[in-house]
Amino acid sequence: MILRIYPYLVMNGNGQEAVKFYENALDAKVVGVQTFGDMPETPEFSIPAEAKDRVLNAHLKIGNNDLMLSDTFPDQPYQIGSQVTVSITIDNVEKSEEVFGKLKEGGQVNMPLQETFWSPSYGQVTDKFGVTWQISTQVADNK
Repeated sequence: MILRIYPYLVMNGNGQEAVKFYENALDAKVVGVQTFGDMPETPEFSIPAEAKDRVLNAHLKIGNNDLMLSDTFPDQPYQIGSQVTVSITIDNVEKSEEVFGKLKEGGQVNMPLQETFWSPSYGQVTDKFGVTWQISTQVADNK
């Protein structure tokens, strides 16, 4: 089942500034901000110093609505006009795979569905209409 859908803004290194701007301009409550420096480092991938303060994920609450944003990773392509994506949170991996598969028909996979440290199944796809979707799975915690 799809749990929620919300806009996701992508910044080009000024995500911290954007969080403060939207907090003020939209009377938003900052629920949380993670930086690339907060990511667990692995032997295969270390975070460069210039990326550590960039926003990996920020969650703002505006009334009953959610707004998410992040920065690009340094040297990642960034094009004005493509900085707004749509994020979908789904409650199980099988449904995430189904939705991802349907959205990729005639489109392009930007990041295949894969396990991340925040989701058992996360991926990005641009559909045949040029809309970029972020599919994230959030399973209930049975603890």
